[in-house]
Amino acid sequence: MIFYKMCCVLIFVFLVTITLIPQNAKANDMLTVTDFRTEYKINPVGIDVPKPRLSWKIESDKQNTLQTAYEIKVARSRRDVIQGKNLLWKTSVESDQSVHVIYDGPVPVSGQRFYWQVKIQDNHNRISEWSEPAFWEMGLLSEEDWSANWIQARVEDDTAQSQPAQYFRKSFTLDKEVQSARLYITAHGLYEVFINGERVGDQVLTPGWTSYNKRLQYQVYDVTDLLQPGEQAIGAVLGDGWYRGYLGWKDNRNIYGKRLALLAQLKVDYADNSRETILTDTSWKATNKGPILMSDIYMGETCDARKEMANWTLAGFDDSDWNDVAVVAADKSHLIASAGPPVKITKEITPINILTTEDGKSIVDMGQNMVGWLRLRVNGRAGDTITMRHAEVLDKEGNLYTKNLRTAKQTITYICKGGGEELFEPRFTFQGFRFVEVSGYPGELKLSSLTGMVVHSDMDFTGRFSCSDSLINQLQHNIEWGLRGNFVDVPTDCPQRDERLGWTGDAQVFASTACFNVNAASFYAKWMKDLAADQGADGKVTDVVPDVLNGNGGHTGWGDAAVIVPWTVYLNYGDRQILQNQYESMKAWIGYMETRADDDLIWQQDWHYGDWLSFDDSHPAYMGAYTETDLIATAYFAYSTGLMYRIAEILGKREDAQRFKTLAEKSKNAFIAEFVTPNGRLVSDTQTAYTLALAMDLIPDSLRPAAAGYLNHNVNSFKHITTGFLGTPLISQVLTENGYTDTAYMLLNRKEYPSWLYPVTMGATTIWERWDGMRPDSTFQDHRMNSFNHYAYGAIGKWLYSTVAGIDIDAEKPGYKHIIIHPRPGGGLTSAQAFIETVYGTAASQWKISEDQMILEVTVPANTTAEIHFPGDKAVSLNADSDGADDVKALTEIGEWLRKGVLKLGSGHYRFQTNIE
Repeated sequence: MIFYKMCCVLIFVFLVTITLIPQNAKANDMLTVTDFRTEYKINPVGIDVPKPRLSWKIESDKQNTLQTAYEIKVARSRRDVIQGKNLLWKTSVESDQSVHVIYDGPVPVSGQRFYWQVKIQDNHNRISEWSEPAFWEMGLLSEEDWSANWIQARVEDDTAQSQPAQYFRKSFTLDKEVQSARLYITAHGLYEVFINGERVGDQVLTPGWTSYNKRLQYQVYDVTDLLQPGEQAIGAVLGDGWYRGYLGWKDNRNIYGKRLALLAQLKVDYADNSRETILTDTSWKATNKGPILMSDIYMGETCDARKEMANWTLAGFDDSDWNDVAVVAADKSHLIASAGPPVKITKEITPINILTTEDGKSIVDMGQNMVGWLRLRVNGRAGDTITMRHAEVLDKEGNLYTKNLRTAKQTITYICKGGGEELFEPRFTFQGFRFVEVSGYPGELKLSSLTGMVVHSDMDFTGRFSCSDSLINQLQHNIEWGLRGNFVDVPTDCPQRDERLGWTGDAQVFASTACFNVNAASFYAKWMKDLAADQGADGKVTDVVPDVLNGNGGHTGWGDAAVIVPWTVYLNYGDRQILQNQYESMKAWIGYMETRADDDLIWQQDWHYGDWLSFDDSHPAYMGAYTETDLIATAYFAYSTGLMYRIAEILGKREDAQRFKTLAEKSKNAFIAEFVTPNGRLVSDTQTAYTLALAMDLIPDSLRPAAAGYLNHNVNSFKHITTGFLGTPLISQVLTENGYTDTAYMLLNRKEYPSWLYPVTMGATTIWERWDGMRPDSTFQDHRMNSFNHYAYGAIGKWLYSTVAGIDIDAEKPGYKHIIIHPRPGGGLTSAQAFIETVYGTAASQWKISEDQMILEVTVPANTTAEIHFPGDKAVSLNADSDGADDVKALTEIGEWLRKGVLKLGSGHYRFQTNIE
């Protein structure tokens, strides 16, 4: 019989029966290769990685399927790769590697397309068919490949304030049959581009946001279908965006430059193998007399539809009153292909209600705090002006609450042209909002008049979590929507006020939770390169990335994003490349901390954000929630240095590894000597202090039980959480790992302030910046810092997946190559489930307790293994009587017991049913 303790003192007795269900069973002897990725993307057009990594997934109708060998072939055409002719590269390797296989053929040149196929052999001696061909296409790989010139509009430009959008166009003629065409384009500012009246692509807010003066992304579009022989036209619209709009505080703008500019190169390959290239040059025309009168990330957008220029992106448009453009000598050496997921409109939301305030104003409730903009549908007279003001919440009187936006106006103004129904969407701004005050709308404002367009980096949502508690499910919903709203090409702190910056501390504490919910690998890889680009020569990491705060940085927990985020990506996706790419940056940050610490390796001379926004640390009655910043700084110094030791080992940098190992040990000893008493107390007797020390392995083994006991006592004394940004992501896991899972569930289930569920009870649909952003009486916290969409406290999401549902990563075999299934039921939950689409396939853990039964279902993807930890594994044993003998045999046949209560399994779908006597 199996005995286990389940979050209480009661002992349950189980008889185990097992049902084995073949994974994805379709046909006998099925072994196929699917989901082909190049640098995480499906058939990417326009990458600049000369040796891209290839990945695939395996589907099998047999359990315990492992790849034993693979064969890859690469050619320049689909026909050649299928026929095995004119191959550029072919390799056959005995290996179980099915992710991040590095292409090692001839070095590509700009614009080349490569087709590839793979087939595999498995441990059942089966060989798959060749896969369907996949491809990747190179972008422009050097500055010399850019023949186009940067052009600027010759227009009046008052750069002290938001300006009208600028419009660029060119007509040209194609006199042959087009075989293929590619548009390479970027801008200083944000752009939209059109060919022959059709919008190119579905990306928005292009070219995205990077450290523009060091790294500027360009996009590549396949525009073959937009061209045909004859007269053509190309047009682009530019808005201020991040480049020269308001960014930061105190009317700060024009950070990267004062003038908008366009760079575009249209390559046309004809059917007769000749080529023509259309470039930005002096032949283009420009104007700023179009309908977009102003646009700004923070402030919003004003559009006067009466100024629309009909057919301006078509051939034959009369642009005689447009101005000639100026060619400028702007830099092209820092152009890079887009690496992260593009920003797109990913959802449309219909409003749920229209409210009327006491003074007669109309407020539309979207039902969800979202990020993006509204699509307006209106039938009005020429000159009718509709104004839409956006906010996250209403005040207690039911009015729009905008004080927390600070100087950001978040206002959209549309002036009708008249003559029928009009549809309008802003182009170069985005808002964070649930409620919209609409004024000036002609006729009856209906729910169908507005549609919410949800905008964020278009990452695959790869994780799902749910359980038997509806409030916790709403918490998970809020985590997901906080992620959506703050992953807009960079991981921002908030999407609504005059900030929206890539705060490094917020990003590092949430990174693990993000990776449980989405495939964030390329998103973070792109952002980390900006972090390195903005890093100081002394190794100091800036507080925000891209840096718009004049190099301010060097703060513990924030700068450590340089090490922790790449490590998190490595763990979740098995991605060694990000460790290699960021290695010098990580190493420099460790060096910076080393110079800031004193001779005893205690970092105490600098100001830090510390455990930011911990529970009311300004209130005298709750100073117990305050943690000394030198303790936090020294802890992170030791922890990040320890990670660097492991990273150097992984990359084979032995000398560095030994140095970091020694430094980590010394800094740990310094922490113990300075902050830990002989009885296991910490000089800061706070939840965060104990959480960090235990999570970062800074407590001697002999004192860990005592320190964990002090943490548990502290939590139960307060009966609630007191941690801020740095302690919150780790406290539940630390409690669980040290035997206090019941206390962790108490924190999760608490509904009063401060807690994760308190905002849920207040109607939140995203994660709040503060534990008490809105008080029970519907008044607000300090408006100067009170976002209602701020993902940091959503970092509890990792614990929901890894502990409640029970799916976790083995750091020794990252990327879910070996999966840890260890659910820990408790907190009154009767069921929980999580699904994660890993780089190998779907991993799942779902359990349910009903009366006298617990059922645990586990899915292990092909080419991976898993170990199943049965709840209370220290008390697990098997009954070998007649009823249990078959179970023992079945378990032995499908896996092996690693130790009592821990079963190792290969791929498949398994169902464990336990009966309570």
